[in-house]
Amino acid sequence: MTNAPAPRLPEAGNVTRKSGKSCVILLSGGLDSTTCLAWARAQGFTCHTLAVDYGQRHRIELDAARRVAEAQGVRDHRVVSVDLRAIGGSSLTSDVAVPRHRDEAAMAAAIPSTYVPARNSVFLSVALGLAETLGATDLVAGMNVLDYSGYPDCRPEFVRAFEALAGVATRAGVEGARFAVHTPLMQLDKAGIIRLGVALGVDYALTHSCYDPSPAGLACGACDSCRLRANGFREAGVPDPTRYATPV
Repeated sequence: MTNAPAPRLPEAGNVTRKSGKSCVILLSGGLDSTTCLAWARAQGFTCHTLAVDYGQRHRIELDAARRVAEAQGVRDHRVVSVDLRAIGGSSLTSDVAVPRHRDEAAMAAAIPSTYVPARNSVFLSVALGLAETLGATDLVAGMNVLDYSGYPDCRPEFVRAFEALAGVATRAGVEGARFAVHTPLMQLDKAGIIRLGVALGVDYALTHSCYDPSPAGLACGACDSCRLRANGFREAGVPDPTRYATPV
């Protein structure tokens, strides 16, 4: 590990650091969402985590989400099932092969088959519903505009549009509540995310990022997610705890 100074925490927008204020965090069990959970705890939020079983081929991430929530002291972790395999359109929800062995230039060239149509719209809608039942107005998600996958529902424009939607699509919104979707990783690259997580005490050995793990649960080492993760650890100067089936 390098001796670089700990990174400054991304700002929480208009959130006051106040212990006990509830938020709902979309927790996949991956590197990004796990860092978001640690960030929210550092902000003083009472964290409610939500994982979504959407028929993804890498359902092992649901076990990782549970481990992460438990390790970070979350008392309310929920799993919601929404079968997106029924609509298909993605290599994560069908039998289409996951892209492998691509460099960052290839990743940036076009939106890949791992894009899941409407996934973040669905996930945030479920998180919004949970937040409303809890009387919370803060959602936290790991969208990142610098991710080379280029997913359209990971951009700031999407997040701001969803905040506007929340204001008119909920009882709380029409009664005056103002919902906020916090994306503290939006402008960080993978190395920056890892440095932030390390500063917050995240145990990345508990996380899972691979899109196409082996039957034994090992990361494939070849999909876009594995390659971005491995590059992030290397650039951050942090040992990579991931168990790969094939070295990256």
